[in-house]
Amino acid sequence: MADFNKVDLNLLRVFQAVLEEKSLTRAGQRLGLSQPAISYALGRLRALFDDPLFVRTPEGMAPTSAAERLADPVGRAIAAAREALRHGEPFDPATSSREFRLSMSDIGEQVFLPAICEKLQQLAPQVRIAAEPVPLTGVEEKLRLGQLDFAIGNLPALKPITKYASLFNEEYACMTRKRPGLPARRITRERFQDMLHVAVASTDSSHLLIDETLRASGLYRRVALRVPHFTVVPQILQRTDWMVTLPRGVAEIFNESGQFLIYPLPVEIAHFESTIHWHDLYDGDEGNRWFREFVIQTVHHP
Repeated sequence: MADFNKVDLNLLRVFQAVLEEKSLTRAGQRLGLSQPAISYALGRLRALFDDPLFVRTPEGMAPTSAAERLADPVGRAIAAAREALRHGEPFDPATSSREFRLSMSDIGEQVFLPAICEKLQQLAPQVRIAAEPVPLTGVEEKLRLGQLDFAIGNLPALKPITKYASLFNEEYACMTRKRPGLPARRITRERFQDMLHVAVASTDSSHLLIDETLRASGLYRRVALRVPHFTVVPQILQRTDWMVTLPRGVAEIFNESGQFLIYPLPVEIAHFESTIHWHDLYDGDEGNRWFREFVIQTVHHP
């Protein structure tokens, strides 16, 4: 066992950076170190743990089984050190250059980020945001390890294991290209079922349940296209007679130019709740508290 007093704890930062970046070059850029310095640190880590830790593959530096076992305790140690350094530290949004890391789906970015960035520019001009989609199964761990600050979206599975606050409730609607022959206000079950649809497999959980909910009401979608995100949907609808089911607020964002018709669904689907989540470990952190209250005030509506 290595003598703790003789271990350079900066090596743990290198370990975590290589683990997450899967590249010595990117790890060095992240830490402000040259690639030779990262290589030297990795050599010391290998000697310390008596294991290669990372091996080169076509996909980048892959962790060994020993590195995978080390990932969690090293991450917890770094998160604890980061939290200790921030303990009692005043947070001034007007002067802070802190970066807040957010996990949200592509549709979450469209709904939340414009308003957040607009307001942030006014209140905290030097604060930075890093948005990334994290698989739901990995969100709690990244929040706990301090690798994420917040997760935002329709995330009911996180409610029992994180702190959270409600942002708003939303309903689903359907949308198609405006053209002659369509009703002005409502669409019938028969017309909805006769049309071809775009199905979106978003990471927000409620979108995955649409077909199941529709089937429970005796309604089926004839799916012409399945896509993993909403970004391309407006361009698809502009060029087809297809329809998409999506949150009404997103439909209204897509329809700023007025080229689409938005209808209530011909069956009742329960509203869903958008929430912001953070880990209990950082509940008392001043910056964390300021940012989550800022997000709630910025995007909340009854």
